[in-house]
Amino acid sequence: MKTFLELLRILFILGILFALGWVIIGNIYALNDVTESYSWLGAIAILLLIFVLYRNKLQFSGWYKGKGMVKLPKFVTATLIIISILLIISPFLLGSLLS
Repeated sequence: MKTFLELLRILFILGILFALGWVIIGNIYALNDVTESYSWLGAIAILLLIFVLYRNKLQFSGWYKGKGMVKLPKFVTATLIIISILLIISPFLLGSLLS
């Protein structure tokens, strides 16, 4: 039962945080038609950031208390955050290169 509740919690967190992130980034991408076609890169970036947040903070406050609950290594955390930032910026770079 605790596992099921944790899965529901993960889906709820994913939905709320993704929606908030997309409202912010989607409106910025909508300013330009060319960047809007590459907005899926921003969606991937939001999902990566939510994954890092969950693995480093949110997994320790849920119902499930099992084995393997460890933070991501600092190198992996930094790498995923840098990749997310590059993915958020890339629609603007692609828009300026291809227009």
